[in-house]
Amino acid sequence: MIPALRDWLQHRLTPARHRPPDRFDRRLIAPMVLGTVLNPVNSSMIAVALVPIGRALGASPAETAWLVSGLYLATAVGQPVIGRLVDLYGPRRLYLVGTALVGVAGLLGALSPNLGALVAARVLLGFGTSAAYPAAMHLTRSEAERTGQSSPAGVLTALAVSAQTVAVVGPTLGGLLIGVGGWRTIFLVNVPLSLACLVLGALRLPKTTRKETTRKQRGPVAPRSARPGATGPTADEAKAEWPAADPATPSPSSPFATPGVDLPGMLLFAALLVSLMLFLMRPRADDWYLPVLALLAGAAFARRELRVPGPFIDLRVLGGNGPMLATFLRQFLSYTTAYAFLYGFTQWMEEGRGLHAASAGLVLLPLSLSGLVVSGITGRREAVRAKLVVGSLVQIAGCTALLTMNSTSAIWLLAGVGALMGVPQGLNGLANQTALYRQAEPARMGSAAGLLRTFTYLGAMAASAADAAFFTHGADTGGLHRLALFMLAGAVLLLAVTLIDRSLRDPAPRKA
Repeated sequence: MIPALRDWLQHRLTPARHRPPDRFDRRLIAPMVLGTVLNPVNSSMIAVALVPIGRALGASPAETAWLVSGLYLATAVGQPVIGRLVDLYGPRRLYLVGTALVGVAGLLGALSPNLGALVAARVLLGFGTSAAYPAAMHLTRSEAERTGQSSPAGVLTALAVSAQTVAVVGPTLGGLLIGVGGWRTIFLVNVPLSLACLVLGALRLPKTTRKETTRKQRGPVAPRSARPGATGPTADEAKAEWPAADPATPSPSSPFATPGVDLPGMLLFAALLVSLMLFLMRPRADDWYLPVLALLAGAAFARRELRVPGPFIDLRVLGGNGPMLATFLRQFLSYTTAYAFLYGFTQWMEEGRGLHAASAGLVLLPLSLSGLVVSGITGRREAVRAKLVVGSLVQIAGCTALLTMNSTSAIWLLAGVGALMGVPQGLNGLANQTALYRQAEPARMGSAAGLLRTFTYLGAMAASAADAAFFTHGADTGGLHRLALFMLAGAVLLLAVTLIDRSLRDPAPRKA
């Protein structure tokens, strides 16, 4: 009995470095999935908490909108930045630091005495939840290369389905938590989740050796033409010639010269995103300086990234990868409509239809179930183009159905619209993630995955701005109808972008 128990514990707790040579190490899946769902669960639970928080803290809808925007600002910046650090330093240490921040942010949010402190906790939560998804995608790619599996469809499906399922279950879970212990419980639940991630991550994620870290920081070996005494590059090396260095690039003695880390590029990228997203949150003529600042930061960012040898985002590679750019656009369009529905429809049910937060969460349960069923049925088949076409068509149907809603609409009709909108939840995100896995450079999988999430949150910010614009006098039925027309336009554009993209017919993975 005792030897058997010892063998079982040894098998379950064996570090991830002792991995099966010919198949994906399944011990990695639990920390990958649990860490990945931290962001969507916090993004979606807040939907049913905005009204209770506003009432408890005496805040207007425009003020509580910062609880949504603050997390997305932090995550949109944090995902690609931390993703690049994952590419350079390995996934384990970034995963552990990020999930620890989630627990701290959850505790601070539960104890927040006012809205300002609550927004700060959400910002910290955004940065903390930015590490797990790039780490998971990096691990997926490295495991695929180690085992020789070109398409670990089961693992990619597990990541996408878990995130999508939690995102659609989030409002129902949030409503139940609020019903049991008030709105502070949606923050406090992050503490046990963080602890579980820390334990699983410490036990199962592989450590990156000092040699591997140094190799990643130094980047590729210089071509022969860049070496002392060389007469010229070979034919193969000419294809990989380094770009000319920017005279303004920091020297090794510069405080910004962290090996392999383009800190100035990251700061310019953050300035670009923050100024752009702040303007999107509340577009006004008085804030004209924000798009100007975004334009200037964008120009400086592009100039730097095109000139430095080790850029934060390789714009030459990105600009030459049209299919991946199209994937980013589809992600933005998909989630603009999805989040506009999630936040706008939920607020309308509470204010325009008069439902309690817990009741609104239960009405959205069919959305959760349909997303889960669709993801489970279609997950192991790539069929990227077919999923996106069907997803956009169902979004069009759902937006059209919203135009028939009014303050006396039957509960079963509200639940039916939710179930309909759950279908694209189960299709679009999975399809775009699979497309990205095929299109991204292996050495930059973490930062590419982070950028995919950035476009997700840009869509969420656009949705939040649309909700604020169409619900100027509260979440009434007229505002819901105007929001539905906005969502309908986005769904139609998503369908058009999908249909004209020929690369989706037979996507092939990029080689390392």
